[in-house]
This record gives sequence, structure tokens and C-alpha cells, in this order.
Amino acid sequence: MEIHVLDAMAREGFEQVIALHDRKSGLRAFLGLHDTSAGPAFGGVRRWHYRDEREALRDCLRLASAMSHKTALAELPAGGGKLVALDLPGVDWEQAYKYIGREVERLGGRFYTGPDVGTGARELGWIASETGYVTRPDESGPGELPESTAVGVFAGMGTALRLLDGDEDWSRRTVVVQGLGEVGERLARHLVRVGASVVASDIDGDRAERVADELGIELVDPSHELDVECDVFSPCAMGGIVHDLSLARLRCRVVAGAANNILARPEHGDRLHERGILFVPDFIVNAGALIRGAIFHLEGRREPVGSIGERVAVATLAVLDRAVQEGLPPARVAALEAEDRLERRRSQKE
Repeated sequence: MEIHVLDAMAREGFEQVIALHDRKSGLRAFLGLHDTSAGPAFGGVRRWHYRDEREALRDCLRLASAMSHKTALAELPAGGGKLVALDLPGVDWEQAYKYIGREVERLGGRFYTGPDVGTGARELGWIASETGYVTRPDESGPGELPESTAVGVFAGMGTALRLLDGDEDWSRRTVVVQGLGEVGERLARHLVRVGASVVASDIDGDRAERVADELGIELVDPSHELDVECDVFSPCAMGGIVHDLSLARLRCRVVAGAANNILARPEHGDRLHERGILFVPDFIVNAGALIRGAIFHLEGRREPVGSIGERVAVATLAVLDRAVQEGLPPARVAALEAEDRLERRRSQKE
């Protein structure tokens, strides 16, 4: 499928897309700045095995616009961006990340970057050697980013259950946590702490066994995670998990997770709604790390993790309430609300 960059930028309201190629390291990447009308764009560096550059560019555009939605709904004075790098053989990644740091520095504060899939503490350290516009992984950074995201997802889940049943009643709930990475593991800990039954899956068998043994949770093979009858299905790995084939298998009442872009396409949110499954939009509930990082960079303080959960709960309730009142799928309502806010920001800037 061919992608026309300028058409896609105009359609999605992008300000700038930069193609990056570093001859020295072999890096090939895209940096997208979606919206900076209210403040600098925030977005991590995703390194992934894309099939080709078209797929990488599509992902960059999709993730950057989602970050703008996320900042708008979190009421942050910031916008959205993203840098995606093709994980190709032979790349000198230390030099590649330092090159990324220099490119971020050249933007002069229009773009702040941080962790994402494939980019952890080591890589952030390389970027930080070249720029200050990055979330540092050491004690000089905002800290507690995975915990902030996990707390937000937990708060969003609780909000959805209260909307459906009047209370959370965790001791009677079963939650499937798909992915036991840094966020998924922390989310599972919160759920166990409040007495929920947790069923989890992860493609890394050793990690899954370690977490399951420590927390006393049930493991299920990733090929069967969609078939478990539960109150909440929580995708905490890669996006696109809700698609044509998976929809028919889901046996949950709520979908709420930390993964970005849980819906493969917007219409899958409509189909969840038709099935009576409450979808809590991911760009609301997984905003915890963004909130923590943005406030740290823009205001120089560390927002308490507890208050981040409260902020996410308030934003979640506002969207779910509007969805109920208007009889619309929550994903559509969240996107409409985010676009309305972005348009107001742009109008005020003009």
C-alpha cells in the first residue's frame, strides 16, 4: 500500500515529518511532529523490525497523532510527536542513538523524547549524551515512568467497572494482563494487592514464570489469552491486538490496557461497542508516563504517582460519561474530544 506523505500530513494535521539517515551508523528513521500549538511535542523513540520504510512511516504518523490526543485529553501544555527507527542488521546503535540526540537538540526544544519499545535506559543514556531534551534514565530524570503508566491503567479500569456496576469490587474480578513487561508486571502487582484474580501471558516464558511465581498469578499460553472469560482484558504489549479475528474471541466486559493503539483500526472500537464490550481508549489510560515526564520537563517537578492516577480517572470518566450520554463508542468520543481540544488550541495560537 503506497503512502503519500504530504497527503497524509495534511489529512492528520501534521506540522513536520523528518526522514533521518545517518551514513556513519546506518540509522534509518522518521521523526514526526504532529502538533505543537500548546507546547513542545512529546514522544519516545520506537525501534522495531518494520517490514519496510512505508510501514515505519505509517507507524510514526499514527503514534505521533495519538500522542497529541493523549496530551490534549491529559490537559498538558504540550503536543505529540514520535521517532521510529527501523531495526536493521548492521546498525551501530550507540552511534545511531547519539545521532538521534543531535537531531533532537537541533530542534531546540520543539520535541522531547524518551523510552518506547526497543529504547530503554542504555539507549536513553546515549541520547542524553547529546541533548537535554530527553527523559534521562538516572536519578536526574522524572523517574517512576512505568509505575505512573501502571497506576493510570489501574485507575482507568476501576473507573470503567464503577460505571458498569457501581463499584470496583476487585475481589470478584478476573483480569487478563497480556504482557508482563515493566508496565504489565506493575499492573499485575496492583491487581493482586486489591484481591483481583489475575491471569497473565507473555511471549517471554522465563519472565512470565518469574512474575507468576512471585505474585501467585495464573499463566496462560499467549495463543489462548483471548479465550479466557474475564471482567477486563488488558493489553500491555504491542498494539493492534483488537482486530477482525481477535474480536470474535474476546470474552470480557472491558478492554483497558497500557499498549498504544490497541485497536487495529478505528472501526474495531465500533464493533466492540456493538458487542457490549466497554473499551477504555488507550491514549487516556496509558498517559501516566507522559504526564510524569511532561510535568517534570516543563515545570521542573515530579508529579506524585497517586495524583497521576486521579488525573487519569477524571479524564476516563469524562469520556465514558459522554459516550453513554450520546450512545457512541468511547473510542470515537475520545477522538472527537481530543480533536476539539486540539482545534481550540490551534485557534488560540493563530
